[in-house]
Amino acid sequence: MSLLPFKNKVPKINTDCFIALNSIIIGDVEIGSLSSVWFGTIIRGDVFHIRVGSNTNIQDNSVVHVTTNKYPTIIGNNVTIGHSVTLHGCSISDNSLIGIGSVVLDQCEIGEWSIIAAGSMVKPNTKVPSGKLWGGLPAKEIRDINDNEKEWIKELSKNYVELSKQYLSI
Repeated sequence: MSLLPFKNKVPKINTDCFIALNSIIIGDVEIGSLSSVWFGTIIRGDVFHIRVGSNTNIQDNSVVHVTTNKYPTIIGNNVTIGHSVTLHGCSISDNSLIGIGSVVLDQCEIGEWSIIAAGSMVKPNTKVPSGKLWGGLPAKEIRDINDNEKEWIKELSKNYVELSKQYLSI
């Protein structure tokens, strides 16, 4: 992995995290306990800060960035960020799922227990309420999520914590 300081800011990553060798983490980034950053991912806290909670996974080829001195990117606990997701200057609450290939833009707030469907684009300034499924181009509310989907979100987070422990033991 490449951990690069930028303007005297050095990434702070909990020691029990799995960070893939070809991921790049730059600048003012903090990553909580048992989180994972998978292959080809770039987390660039060069012009503002990025915070990632615990038990969160950011999957392969994702990009996490910010808006210069305006909008940080904040990702909560027990969050799954699917493959090839772009997050830019937004906030993702605890226990949420951002589906494969989605884009979440500046000043978006994704509420707790929410799902953004794969391939969706969430327009700037969008507030997704807690417990909702949103999807489309641009993303719109589809429906409330159900208890099975909440269990799925929990399982995804747990599965990635367990998988990351396996990688750390290699």
